[in-house]
Amino acid sequence: MTQAFSSLPYHVDPADPRAPSVDQWRRMTPEEQARVVDMLPSELPIELWPPEGDVHRKAKESPVQALSAFFQRTGRKVYISSELPVYYPGERVIAPDVLAVMDVEPHERSRWVVQREGKGLDLVIEVHVAGDAHKDHVERVERYARLGILEYFVFDRARLRLHGYRLPEGARQYQPILPQRGRYPSHVLGLELTVEGDKLRAFAGTAALPDAGEMIAQLESSVNEVVAHKEEAERRADAEAERAAELERMLALEAERAQQEAERAQQEAERAQQEAERAQQEAERAQQEAERASALERRLAQIEAELARLKQGR
Repeated sequence: MTQAFSSLPYHVDPADPRAPSVDQWRRMTPEEQARVVDMLPSELPIELWPPEGDVHRKAKESPVQALSAFFQRTGRKVYISSELPVYYPGERVIAPDVLAVMDVEPHERSRWVVQREGKGLDLVIEVHVAGDAHKDHVERVERYARLGILEYFVFDRARLRLHGYRLPEGARQYQPILPQRGRYPSHVLGLELTVEGDKLRAFAGTAALPDAGEMIAQLESSVNEVVAHKEEAERRADAEAERAAELERMLALEAERAQQEAERAQQEAERAQQEAERAQQEAERAQQEAERASALERRLAQIEAELARLKQGR
């Protein structure tokens, strides 16, 4: 394996890693090209690319997150990355804060080699926080134009300003992008860029593209709203259940009282029936007594008549 690599007709300098020139690349076999790509560093040493702190990190993360999510939603294949080593033929490596390549597969990459990918970058955004602004505002303006990068934006995070440049067709020198109503149109992205608060913001028409933090906040708000609606629905259901239970208890009490009233009415009816029966019996006894009295009166009258007759016969 070591011997195979030593026979490779190209050497990568760790202190200044570069992709082969166009002619060197053409003279290589596909296997040699693949080996050279693997040899190009995917992580740059601090000496070449020193870290710049949290303000710089957050300033570039926001557009990366917003743009990645936007194109994922729209379904357009756009590769968005940050500080990825990019190798143009024979050029010093670059690692832009934000880069975009349109109409390519957005799968994960450890480096971008122009010869292997078949195209260079379409858009670059650099974030300037502190230090010498000459690199972002002059050197990179010249270099990115020479490399053929179609659009280049500089977000001056310290002054909260945005500068945009566009490469006319067939040219190798940028023209400034003029803002329209405070926004810089990006023909590459089909969006508008501006500074809003302390963020670089992209707009699709009148709608601002949210970054990951804002999307999380929106999701949390939606979740909280759903939870609140659920809790309110549960409270209403509990209240309805309690009212239904109370109504059921009241109906049970009413039914019990009605049952008791019915039983009392039944008892009263039975007592009334008994009283009526007793009254009927008393009436019958009275009738019988009256009949006996009448019979006695008739018998007495007969006896008196018989006595009277006997007295007259003497």
